[in-house]
Amino acid sequence: MHRVGYFLPEGFQVMAMGTQSVFEVANLVTREPVYQVTDYSIAGGKVRSSLGTGVYTEAANDARAADTWMICGVVSPLDWAVPQAGIDFINEAARHARRVAGLCTGAFALGDAGLLRGRRATTHWAFANALRTRYPEARVEEDRIFTVDGSIWTSAGLTAAMDLALAMVENDLGHEVARSVAHALVMHYRRAGGQSQHSEWLRLGPKSDRMHAALDYARRNLAQSLTVDDLARAVHLSPRQFSRVFQAETGHSPRKAVEQLRLEEARNMIERGRHSLEIVARETGFRDRKHLREAFVRGYGITPQVLRRERRGSSFIDPSATDPS
Repeated sequence: MHRVGYFLPEGFQVMAMGTQSVFEVANLVTREPVYQVTDYSIAGGKVRSSLGTGVYTEAANDARAADTWMICGVVSPLDWAVPQAGIDFINEAARHARRVAGLCTGAFALGDAGLLRGRRATTHWAFANALRTRYPEARVEEDRIFTVDGSIWTSAGLTAAMDLALAMVENDLGHEVARSVAHALVMHYRRAGGQSQHSEWLRLGPKSDRMHAALDYARRNLAQSLTVDDLARAVHLSPRQFSRVFQAETGHSPRKAVEQLRLEEARNMIERGRHSLEIVARETGFRDRKHLREAFVRGYGITPQVLRRERRGSSFIDPSATDPS
């Protein structure tokens, strides 16, 4: 049995509790109590969340009580100081646990405990600069959903912690169980840790249902040619009318938007697996590996090979990878 302990400070961000559903559903999917989840605080008893609701906790007096510790953050970490007793406990937990995770601004608690020195870490984009300033020895990667560096895991804000928890399930129980958990939770199957916190969908910001539908169609058919005629036909508009409305709503041409969606998915495939670049190019609609490389350099300023080398420096390898080339 995997024992998961949630360490809750006073005023902890209530969204962190949602990640417990990932472990709950893993138990339901496997039809056995694979995970035991317990809430802890320094003194035990009732702890107030950021919403004002109270959660009853056990006293955190045994760092060996869990093999995974989820350190929860607060809404604003800028004036948050983790008590010395909390720092001592987190350090003790890190010595004995298999992994310790800082959920969202929980990364600041890990930083206070000295656990981010020389390690890759992320947090909510709004506090990434503060994390970098406060812990200059940390390698802050602000544009990441979650990071894994050895036994230290950190997530970006809010829903990204769900992706981190699902990645833990995938590491523990395998790809198929994690996929079933995601399906039961009505989640998009786990976003890669390296996926940007700022998705192209959000950047484009379509306003009407029709333009949402056009982008959704594009995202589901990236391997196809996806001409303006194709997109216009999908939402029952003339190509000319579609182009005009799309440009007005997103500030981009359909062609440029499709390329950005292709790049984002190509980057995700490279970061979460070991597919050959030929397969990545084919699945995301680029003509070939050379075309993918040209677009990658234009969009990100680095080649796909450089990104792959950087990602392979991480200790976390996505078990869903199917192509070893």
